[in-house]
Amino acid sequence: MNPRARSRPAWVPLVAPVALAVADALLVNGVTPGAALLLSLAAAVALLWRRRFPVTVFLAVLPGFYIGYIWFAPLIALYTVAAVRRPDRRLLGVTGLLFAVVHFLPYPVSDLPVGNPRGLALDAINAVVIAAAPIALGLLSRTRRELAARLDELTRSRAREDRLLADRVLATERARLAREMHDVVAHQVSLISLQAGAVQVSTADTRARAGARTIRELSVRTLDELRHMVGILRAAGADTEELTPQPKLADLLRLIELSALDVTYEAAYDPAAERSEAVERAAFRTVQEALTNVRKHAPGAKVRVRVDEPDGGLRVEVRNGPADSAVPAPGLPGGGHGLVGLRERAQSLGGTLEAAPTEDDGFVVRARFPRGG
Repeated sequence: MNPRARSRPAWVPLVAPVALAVADALLVNGVTPGAALLLSLAAAVALLWRRRFPVTVFLAVLPGFYIGYIWFAPLIALYTVAAVRRPDRRLLGVTGLLFAVVHFLPYPVSDLPVGNPRGLALDAINAVVIAAAPIALGLLSRTRRELAARLDELTRSRAREDRLLADRVLATERARLAREMHDVVAHQVSLISLQAGAVQVSTADTRARAGARTIRELSVRTLDELRHMVGILRAAGADTEELTPQPKLADLLRLIELSALDVTYEAAYDPAAERSEAVERAAFRTVQEALTNVRKHAPGAKVRVRVDEPDGGLRVEVRNGPADSAVPAPGLPGGGHGLVGLRERAQSLGGTLEAAPTEDDGFVVRARFPRGG
């Protein structure tokens, strides 16, 4: 908002147009009491309610406009109709037409120069142009306010998104720190504790045994503090799934054994080959999601899982046949986002994922990943 608008009293925009309209009425009609002056002053006072009742106020100023020949009150009232109310073409057309007609017709109507068609045409054009001006300004003012409000809304939305992004980055960093502490530091401290315990048992030196006992006690205390800190980081919004040991290709056999499905597993890849953890994790999740979908949508179907390495990359294929009608459906809920998430994961690693029905009423999920990811 403009600083000048904030410092300006709230009554100024309300009273200033009324003062201009009163001055206009007095300048045009003088100070001698009469119908023209009274109607003109009434039109000026009516502007006090122009924002709450714009159409009513516009209609109220028309008599003063017609008889008293005032300008400010009807122009301001017509401008307010266009600026305050929602744009309505019919309403703006009717009010603009009334303004033009009142401006075109003289008072009294008998003074209309019917014998001068050229003059009448010019007066009609002049009336229409004058009526269109406050409407155009009103619409422009309203559009400007709406754009300012929209811009303010977008600014607040962007600020909220920035805060959410900062919170997400912070949570991700906390998760990374917690995982490092969980997988690396805690492991090393555990080894120190075990080695100290072994020295404490095996040595005959009293001082060495006491030192080993102290080291072991400090290691245990450190582990407790590390677990507490990891718990705090997890509670602060970290992704707990990323803190657990992540599955690899070697865990596929165990996954298949626990799936309770009729699965044929073909492992045609080199277990000793170097691959990124992200690729192995993505391959595991692909098989996991595909088997879950088989349990949901094709109970009792035969499944073939094949993992091979064509052209130096890694390919995972899960193919199932039609469902067995004798096996009841488990009725598991599904969000419909599993394959979408797998496809996005594959694309983020530079790979692809295809999922489509087969000719034998089955389904196949095929993912390809580069070796390095």
